[in-house]
Amino acid sequence: MSSRLMSSARPAVHAAFSALLLATTSTAVLAQAASGTASGSTSDLPEIVVSATGIPTPASQIASSVSVVTSEDIERQQLRTVPQVLQSLPGLNVVQTGGPGGQTSVFIRGTNSNHVKVLIDGIDAGNPSSPNGAFDFGQLLATDLARVEVLRGPQSGLYGSDAIGGVISVTTKKGEGPPKFFAFVEGGAMGTFNQAAAVSGSTDRLGYSFNVTHFSSTDIPVTPPGLLPPGYPNNPNAYDNWTYSTRLDLQVTDDLALNFVARYIDSQLSYTPDIYPPPFFSAIPAPERSTTFNSMFFTKGEGVWTALDGALATTFGVSAMNTSNPTYGPNTSVNGQYDGDRQIYYLRSNYAFAPGQNLLAGVERRNEAMTSSTQYTSIEANTGDTGVYAEWQTKLGERFFGAANIRYDSNDDYGDHTTYRIAPGMLIPETGTTLKGSYGTGFKAPTLYQLYAPLYGNAELQPEESTGYDIGFEQEVFGGKVTFGATYFHNDITNLISYDPVTYQNVNISDATTEGAETFIAMQVTDRLKLRVDYTYTYVVGYMPAGTSFGAACAPLTFTSCTPLRRPNNKVSVTADWNPTDQLNLSATLIYASAWWDIVRLTSDYIDQPGYTVVNLAANYAWMPNATLFGRIDNLFDQTYENPNGFLAPGFGAYGGVKFTY
Repeated sequence: MSSRLMSSARPAVHAAFSALLLATTSTAVLAQAASGTASGSTSDLPEIVVSATGIPTPASQIASSVSVVTSEDIERQQLRTVPQVLQSLPGLNVVQTGGPGGQTSVFIRGTNSNHVKVLIDGIDAGNPSSPNGAFDFGQLLATDLARVEVLRGPQSGLYGSDAIGGVISVTTKKGEGPPKFFAFVEGGAMGTFNQAAAVSGSTDRLGYSFNVTHFSSTDIPVTPPGLLPPGYPNNPNAYDNWTYSTRLDLQVTDDLALNFVARYIDSQLSYTPDIYPPPFFSAIPAPERSTTFNSMFFTKGEGVWTALDGALATTFGVSAMNTSNPTYGPNTSVNGQYDGDRQIYYLRSNYAFAPGQNLLAGVERRNEAMTSSTQYTSIEANTGDTGVYAEWQTKLGERFFGAANIRYDSNDDYGDHTTYRIAPGMLIPETGTTLKGSYGTGFKAPTLYQLYAPLYGNAELQPEESTGYDIGFEQEVFGGKVTFGATYFHNDITNLISYDPVTYQNVNISDATTEGAETFIAMQVTDRLKLRVDYTYTYVVGYMPAGTSFGAACAPLTFTSCTPLRRPNNKVSVTADWNPTDQLNLSATLIYASAWWDIVRLTSDYIDQPGYTVVNLAANYAWMPNATLFGRIDNLFDQTYENPNGFLAPGFGAYGGVKFTY
């Protein structure tokens, strides 16, 4: 689903912004939070962001552009999958082939879908067996998540490869307090029947959380009827996902903690592929479904040692992921087996050497491998990378804050690469204004498929590279009841990997520029009613040498430039949260995306794909102390749209159920 970079239109961008609530946290508390030993509940602390610096930091002291979705947000809006969680966030475009379980790509600020670093409990989730290395968000359920952080802009100075567009980090709930039991059951449209159960809690030394979620939809309309030949059946998709997750946090001594996380995803999607039958060999939807199985396992074990009264926290551990994605069925052209695995060994230390001053340094070694086998080709390959990095985070008084990092990567295949990032900010308490910005570089290493695939592979490929910046401000008015703001962003990307139209080999041949603005206004209308509006403008254009084929991923604009695929220029999201009584919560979300350039599913011709407007509603009613009735309506006005072209998005759907907590 990764398209080459592009978008269209011309940005007219200026920025305006809202001050985050001024809050200060001592260096000692931050160091304790990093090691998992901070006392008190999280409600005693301001909103904390981890992804921007790798150090738990109040959001008011972060200069990078970041969005945070909490477990409370997920539960209130009844978001069952991570694509649903991400859909309304600024700067993101979520593209899913037809609904639950369909392959899902996320584009940040107009960059490619494989320019997003994805972390699940700190584990690199990118798929080493896929051609472009991107993570398929369609397989990730949201029931057990504590938070989702979206960090925008080039972030390779801390995170290494893939972080050209940004980083998406999801974190599982941690066991805290007395033993608790949670369960829900839900049914509704598209043959949906979902269940989940969880047990969590903590003792003096051990926090534990065990979760299982089952998501099932048996009747998902996906193929537009107009694509089917006469007499062909219109088979719906069917999706089934079992997700198991565990998190254990053991405080062995006052100075040593051991942590363990694991997530296993076992899913299958029955879908209608495209086939090319004789005598014309033109694409048509197949009359029978194929089934893709997804097995993904993520795990991490680490230790955290603290010294110097908590000022020094050293983390050491290993993370691993394994994925297997076979496809079976009567349509042999899509059948195949794809397997990938990755291990990362890491050591990092955070030293709070003075009040408001932190020095973070680390080293990691990653090894990854993939195998694939289809009726056309087979691949077996592996590679590795060693990275070292350092970061200085500072807070000077109550006005100035920032971070700067640098990273050096030595790859077994393409050699060395150095990236960096600086992100300064300033708070003006007298006016409630925050000024902030960032400047940094990013890179995307070529995948094993791009390097070594028969016919198409090119072992001489170099990383895709980017240089980007953003600048903005946030403003608080009416005593904090209204905040507003904006960020202007710009990213130049070079060495993009395309293919040579003569040899069909992958080559570093194209460039792109992305720019735009993310704006918002948030209002506390009353004690019981909150509103927020986000607007994102994105402009992307790609460049190719004269005479070079643009392929089927970038609509030609001139002889040397092309314009967008799957990057709408305008996106608006509106969210409202209302508590008319203490027992009842109502929420509403509106998402609008303007038209974008796409390719026709069966012909690969370019098409100006119409945009869409979707309204979702959710209600939660606590009818007993331990039981909540809930219901929601997705796509209230039954908007018919395709994102991408040729794949129907879900129409009107009503869902309901009950949740128990003990």
